[in-house]
Amino acid sequence: MPPPSLPEVAFAGRSNVGKSSLVNALTGRNTLARTSTTPGRTKQLNFFDLGGRLALVDMPGYGYAQAAKDVKEDWQGLMFAYLRGRTTLKRVILLLDSRIEVKDSDLAVMDLLDRAAIIYQVVLTKADSVKPKAIEAKRTEAGALTRKHAAALTDTHTTSSESGFGIPELRADLAGLANPLY
Repeated sequence: MPPPSLPEVAFAGRSNVGKSSLVNALTGRNTLARTSTTPGRTKQLNFFDLGGRLALVDMPGYGYAQAAKDVKEDWQGLMFAYLRGRTTLKRVILLLDSRIEVKDSDLAVMDLLDRAAIIYQVVLTKADSVKPKAIEAKRTEAGALTRKHAAALTDTHTTSSESGFGIPELRADLAGLANPLY
């Protein structure tokens, strides 16, 4: 890992939830973070320096991935070691797929972040694939869920990396965590 220097925002979520796609959408660069339709392609922590003001960290996914069990355990060990000891980590963005239900693995990560007192924010992804009423129900569900967790911010974002929906709002929110321009 690079030495801690910039404020960092880490992107966590199940395999194939859209972490790399969201990093690309936020930065406006389609090929910055490697994306794939195959779950589990991100196998290490990938740090992206945004002009010396903020670093985005694309983390390996948890849950399903097409990899050997010992490899997945190594990824998850790296992820949790990073979360526990990184002094420059300002927020974890916990991505939840708006098309499917919240999984036990998502709840386990929320509990882990609560116990570690790491501030996190839920972001719903893939909103372009869901009807407006279903998105509103998912936002309500996410809001109720975050209110049960001590380290969770209650402000939930809804995004689509495909259409750009919600990207400017999330980008503006994260800009508040960056080092100021001089």
